[in-house]
Amino acid sequence: MADTKVYLLDGGTLVIDGFHAFWNRGPGGELRFPCYAVLVEHADGRYMFDTGYDFDHVMRVLPFEKPIQDKAQTIPGLLAKLGLKTGDINYVINSHYHFDHCGGNKHLHEACTICHAAELEASGNCQPFEHLGYSDLTFSPELLKKKGKELPPDPALDMYTPKFQTLKGDQEIAKGLWLFETPGHTAGHYSLMVELKNRRPMLFTGDACYSKKNMDMMCISSFHLDPVGSLKSMQRLKDLAQKHDAELFYSHDPDSFKAYKKGPDFYS
Repeated sequence: MADTKVYLLDGGTLVIDGFHAFWNRGPGGELRFPCYAVLVEHADGRYMFDTGYDFDHVMRVLPFEKPIQDKAQTIPGLLAKLGLKTGDINYVINSHYHFDHCGGNKHLHEACTICHAAELEASGNCQPFEHLGYSDLTFSPELLKKKGKELPPDPALDMYTPKFQTLKGDQEIAKGLWLFETPGHTAGHYSLMVELKNRRPMLFTGDACYSKKNMDMMCISSFHLDPVGSLKSMQRLKDLAQKHDAELFYSHDPDSFKAYKKGPDFYS
C-alpha cells in the first residue's frame, strides 16, 4: 500500500422527490440517486469514508425511499470484490450520521470510527425534524441503548463495539488525507480530500453538496439543519477545490456517478 489508492464502492440507490434534492426549486417527481462508500488504501492503513445504507433498516423505517441494493452492494459484499474482509478496515470516517452514510458501520468490527465531535453529539440529541435522518443508530449500539431502543436482530451487531475518535476543525488525519468542516446539512459535517500521486486531489463533498447541479445552482437539499450554513459550506467547497486544484466528487449525483470509476477499478 505504498501509493494511495481510492476505490468508490457502489452501495445501491434510493429515491427522493426532486423538491427535496433541490430545495424549493425542483423539478418535483421521483429522483433515484446513488449511495456509495469510499475506500482509501493508504500507507497508514485502510480508511473508509461513509458506509452507505442498510437495506433492512430503510425498508423498516423509510420504505418510501424505495431502496435497490443486492448482497454484493453491502459493505461485506463490496469488500469481497476487492479480496478484503471487514476486519481489514482500520478506520471508518463518517461525514455525518444520517442513515444513508453509516448503515454499514456495524460490519467493520475492527475499525476505529472518526467523526466530528458535534456530529456524534447531534446523532444522540437531534432536532425533531432530523429524526428520520438519524434513524439508524446501529453505528453506536451504546447510543441506541441509551435512547431506550432495542437492537435489531442482526448478528453483525453482536460483534460491533466501536471505538470513537472525535475531532473538531480541519484536520490532516494522515499524510494527504484532509477533513474539512462543512456544516449546515448537519451540525458536524466533514468533507474529505485525498491527495494522490498520479492525478488531481479528490474532494468528496459528502452531503454538503448532493450533486454538480446543486453546486451550479447554489441550491441545497431540503434535508438540513442550517440553510445559511449549508450555502456557506457549498461555497467553501468551491473555494477549496480552486485552492487545491481538486476535483469535486458528489455524494448523490446520478449523472456524475455514471462516469466515476467503481471498484475494483481505482484512482491513484
